[in-house]
Amino acid sequence: MSINRVNISGNLTRDPELKQTQGGTAILSFGVAVNDRRRNPQTGEWEDVPNFVDCVVFGNRAEPLSRFLSKGSKVAIEGKLRYSSWERDGQKRSKLEVVVDEVEFLSSRSQQGGGQGYEPRNNGAYMSSPSPSYAAPAPAANPQPQRPVQTPPQADVYDEDIPF
Repeated sequence: MSINRVNISGNLTRDPELKQTQGGTAILSFGVAVNDRRRNPQTGEWEDVPNFVDCVVFGNRAEPLSRFLSKGSKVAIEGKLRYSSWERDGQKRSKLEVVVDEVEFLSSRSQQGGGQGYEPRNNGAYMSSPSPSYAAPAPAANPQPQRPVQTPPQADVYDEDIPF
């Protein structure tokens, strides 16, 4: 048995490109830059080395998703790896890409791209926005005791804490 799952987070390197197959299936392709931390052998200092990952979304989700993504958007991607090879002008070519199952928007609307539900904090880290509260309808004849609204604990996550 093997497992083919990928989770990455990074910034879009270009605006997404929306195409359609002859059969009418929508295909959205975009690139995501993710960092790898390596120690420089000459200086001994840690440095970020970018990796560029091609991503593709198929089907009904491609067109709506293209409206919310743009170059520079910060996203978290979950999907599976797919290897493709072909020949062009007598040379063999190949690539490894992520077929996207899930996209989580990590940018706020005021930043590049159009994520939802995240607001930048002073230090640049992101946290979930509080959910809006709605007034409940008037209680019925037999009022039920109300449970207190529980909110998840806030965690301080900084860019330096993320290992890439």
